[in-house]
Amino acid sequence: MKYFFENTKLGFITLVEDDGFLVNLLFGKNNLNAEFKKTPLIEEAFGQLEEYLSKKRKNFNLPYSLNKLKGTSFQKEVWSALNSVSYGKTISYCELAQSINHKNAYRALGSANNKNPLPIIIPCHRVIAKNGNLAGYRGGLKIKEKLLKLEQENI
Repeated sequence: MKYFFENTKLGFITLVEDDGFLVNLLFGKNNLNAEFKKTPLIEEAFGQLEEYLSKKRKNFNLPYSLNKLKGTSFQKEVWSALNSVSYGKTISYCELAQSINHKNAYRALGSANNKNPLPIIIPCHRVIAKNGNLAGYRGGLKIKEKLLKLEQENI
């Protein structure tokens, strides 16, 4: 595994690569038990992230595999479903739970959302409470709010 962190418009972000796949995006500077190296994939990921944050990109085109991500089969099902939520749109936890045929599992879905190893790239920030309020986000509600505002201003 290799990792690198850079300062972005959201503050420091750490990206982690394993065997040619992006496997983690962490907020802040993180010192991991891995080689600190800016690989071509990590460089490309930071480039796409910068384009996204500059309103020049709406979708990411980066190699990741749900099989390489650490999580349960339910969590991976949720992470896969998140990709169906379009740029600039939001969906409630209840609606997302219904879309994957787990209509009563919205709390478990919220937990899976929080454990998403590739926030922003797998757009868990687009999931909000049923009443329209923002709910938890691994990077904090201020970052979630910034991401949603950025997208809504750019549709």
